[in-house]
Amino acid sequence: MRAIDEYTATFGEDAGYLNWAAFGPISPAATTALHDTAALLATGRADDIGAASGNDDAARRDVAALLDADADEVTLHPSSTHALQQALAGLDGIVIASAAEFPSVTITLERAASASAGRLAPRWISPAGTRVTPEAVVAALDPAVSALVVSHVDFRSGYRADLEALREALGPERLLIVDAVQSFGVVDEDWTAADVVVGHGYKWLRAGRGSGFARFTAQARERIRPVLSGRIATAAAGLPADALPEPAPSGQAYAVSAADPLASAQLAAAAAEIRAVGVADVAAVLAERVDAVLDIADRHRIPVTSPREAARRAGIVVLAPTDPERVGAALAASGIAVTVRDGAVRVSPHAGTSADTLGMLDEALTGVVNS
Repeated sequence: MRAIDEYTATFGEDAGYLNWAAFGPISPAATTALHDTAALLATGRADDIGAASGNDDAARRDVAALLDADADEVTLHPSSTHALQQALAGLDGIVIASAAEFPSVTITLERAASASAGRLAPRWISPAGTRVTPEAVVAALDPAVSALVVSHVDFRSGYRADLEALREALGPERLLIVDAVQSFGVVDEDWTAADVVVGHGYKWLRAGRGSGFARFTAQARERIRPVLSGRIATAAAGLPADALPEPAPSGQAYAVSAADPLASAQLAAAAAEIRAVGVADVAAVLAERVDAVLDIADRHRIPVTSPREAARRAGIVVLAPTDPERVGAALAASGIAVTVRDGAVRVSPHAGTSADTLGMLDEALTGVVNS
């Protein structure tokens, strides 16, 4: 059996689940890692506690490998929002962001600016269709701009930002900060265009809550002060008691406290699973599932507002029926999980989404159209 087939066979969520952009049911690998680590922590033995704590290093290594980065550039966090706080609180200058970004971006940037005593300010843009394009960014640039913070895949429109083009638009002197929650592990991307990448394993990685992470490149570490860092984020070896050491010369400078070994175990297991299969293969099968959803929508003549071009999409398909609330209710009554928001129905399959689930979607939409 091919590795990708073994991977998709591990999906055990209920039939009808098409809401991966909201939450990813935890994988068997992450569940096993959780139970095994909990068993270690229950003994009280020093060796077992040390082994459980070793999950932190494993998680950083596996995430770094998926980012094509060094492990010492990666740090672990309770969520992607915690990681964004680290990236934005220590930054100066003007930061461009779409006003329609997910609140973990907009609120975090606004709060960081409010606490900065004027050092940091947001520059809100309103790009057409909430799509942050290079043209929209260029129109907002001036010498005071120090960074752009952007979702790699927009949660509303499903639009996948062109990171290489955004990097070129910004130039080498500005930071590109990317929220990869809706793409990491299922989009075959060159992450080296970004200076900071934050993510969370609880959606597409199937790692569960608490599995946030971030990568800070050398350039990012030069420009972002580690103002929210804690005791494990210093250059000192061991506990820095009776001393105030300098920040660690790595991504660890942006850590607050030791990571949860349970969450680290889940993240390590989930990331290792993706590595073993290959992101490119996962992305290719996900593209097939997205194509299937698009075909179903087209067959029922339901407008689609999300991108169809493979390079500009990930796993989100946005339907725009005349009455989205009625369509959403009909899908829910048929046992299909989607998100209804902002006058649209968001459908998000994964690589492991079954033919039965796609058939349920087709049948339910047939009933809606015929009624």
